Amino acid sequence: MMIRTLFRSGGSFLQQSRRTAPRLWVSPVQQRWASSLPMNTVVLFVPQQEAWVVERMGRFHRILEPGLNFLIPVLDRIRYVQSLKEIVIDVPEQSAVSLDNVTLQIDGVLYLRILDPFKASYGVEDPEYAVTQLAQTTMRSELGKLTLDKVFRERESLNANIVHSINQASDEWGIRCLRYEIKDIHVPPRVKESMQMQVEAERKKRATVLESEGTRESAINVAEGRKQAQILASEGEKTEQINKAAGEAQAILAKAEAKAKAIHVLSDALAEQNGNAAASLTVAEQYVSAFSNLAKESNTVLLPSNTGDISSMVTQAMAVYGKLAKTSPKSPPGEVEKSEDVLNEPEYK
Repeated sequence: MMIRTLFRSGGSFLQQSRRTAPRLWVSPVQQRWASSLPMNTVVLFVPQQEAWVVERMGRFHRILEPGLNFLIPVLDRIRYVQSLKEIVIDVPEQSAVSLDNVTLQIDGVLYLRILDPFKASYGVEDPEYAVTQLAQTTMRSELGKLTLDKVFRERESLNANIVHSINQASDEWGIRCLRYEIKDIHVPPRVKESMQMQVEAERKKRATVLESEGTRESAINVAEGRKQAQILASEGEKTEQINKAAGEAQAILAKAEAKAKAIHVLSDALAEQNGNAAASLTVAEQYVSAFSNLAKESNTVLLPSNTGDISSMVTQAMAVYGKLAKTSPKSPPGEVEKSEDVLNEPEYK
């Protein structure tokens, strides 16, 4: 029963101390870093993600962990309360000069966390103010290394460089900078106008280049189309000529084979019985046909002396044929064709 009463009294004292006790840093911005300092009620309950720094007789004694803790009255005193959560700090807007002498107004947001409550309490008087000033000076120094165009293009590398520089100095304070983000970058109005003009000129240049490239591509496509059309037309003509020549060659070959077969059949017929009579009849028919075609294809007409004597003409042709048959009884087809042409030729005077 006495222990329960003691815990209740300790809790009431703790709540009253949180309402009435002064804070570690007086400025409103610094109130993020510590809660109100609780009083020593012997039995204390430390919240999660907080570290309470205890001094005994004015000297650092220990850091209270979250949960139940006991202190000695009068001798022990809670001197600092540090938050172990991630802390967000707004870096005020400041002016900086770039490498090409352009004045910029820039602000940012800083994210940090306390890793060592002892160093954060005794390593620096005002941790937030120190980190804020360090972020501003580092930002100015990093912006002085870049031109205006690179400031906008290399914001990520600029943020990384600022974080690296802050961590190098804040290790002694027990603070770790997690990241830094640039919020706004304001340029002078004249510089802004010149940048807009530059952007417009660049866009016009790109439009002109794209239009010229489109015209060039169109001309190339038209020329390529004409070239392909000519190639296809020439290939078509070539194929047509090849096919035509092949057809003519096949026709000539067919005619030659037919003529050779006709000559062969004629020679077989002449070798049979009454072949001479058939040859005489054929010569007489060709003579009459040739005589009937005179003066139809030309104005010049050559007539034999004995035009009306058909029997003498047939007798003469048969005499020539008989002489050829006696000299070469088995003449090749070429000679037979030649003798046939001789028979077909009439005698002119």
